[in-house]
Amino acid sequence: MDQLPRVAVVLNPSKFDDVDEVRARIEAICAEEGHARPAWYETTVEDPGVGQAKQAVRDGASVVCSLGGDGTVRAVVQGLLEERPPEDEAEVPLGLLPAGTGNLLARNLGLPLDLDDALRIALTGSTRRIDVGRVTFDDGDVEIFLVAAGVGLDAETMASVDEGVKKRFGWVAYVLSGAKALVNRGFRVRASADGQHTRSQHARAVMVGNCGELTAGAQLMPDALIDDGLLDVLVVSPKGLLGWGAVLVDLVSGHRLGHPSVKLTQAKKVEVLLGRPVEGELDGDAVGQVRAMLREVHEAALPVRVP
Repeated sequence: MDQLPRVAVVLNPSKFDDVDEVRARIEAICAEEGHARPAWYETTVEDPGVGQAKQAVRDGASVVCSLGGDGTVRAVVQGLLEERPPEDEAEVPLGLLPAGTGNLLARNLGLPLDLDDALRIALTGSTRRIDVGRVTFDDGDVEIFLVAAGVGLDAETMASVDEGVKKRFGWVAYVLSGAKALVNRGFRVRASADGQHTRSQHARAVMVGNCGELTAGAQLMPDALIDDGLLDVLVVSPKGLLGWGAVLVDLVSGHRLGHPSVKLTQAKKVEVLLGRPVEGELDGDAVGQVRAMLREVHEAALPVRVP
């Protein structure tokens, strides 16, 4: 009989009103599935999950579960990629236990958002390898993303969202924040996809996606696949509110209608140079203002538990 995996859970306590109740619930399901009590690692403001994931691997975990939002997932994955086991040992897969507002990676993988169902998949599911995006900022810092890295409208929306409204009403907070961001001025951008330079243009948003579903169930990049070894690039450059209306129609149609203000392409490496500092985001988390971002795909880098 195969040995059952040693389960580790990296928990973001800020996502729960009663952490003890959540722990008891997870431990009960582990027991039902024949597993020992999981090892627990809580995130902190200083370390949102990177160090905890590394420690879980060092402690011998066979599967590391991220219990939090997309930011927690990204931090845990960064830790898993940095703390790889010796070559003669299997890589440690990620188990996704969604507990955020967006849960974008889980949605793109077709995973349930119910905690109990998600945990059972993490314990008993198969393993699928997916791509990971890597981004280098103008200051030289390198980070990863699983869903998307963007500048402009989406990042401005994330940066200005009201956390109180977000906690109470979920995605409504992003809709309200996005409506305010629609009137913000755009920026000049020059993009390079796999070395093919484009001319400088005015834009309101530039998104580089590893997945197709980015916000509130919208398939902004319908051709994007999480395991195709490519990044999908979306440049949006409407003029005024009427222009945004045309962009919305194009997005709702899955880009079947087409519009000159919406440009899509695919590449393994994408470099974006901005005419001025612009707000940036990674997987829904604002990262501050940036002037340049180099995005690359790390093909099949991450093993993830799926149904």
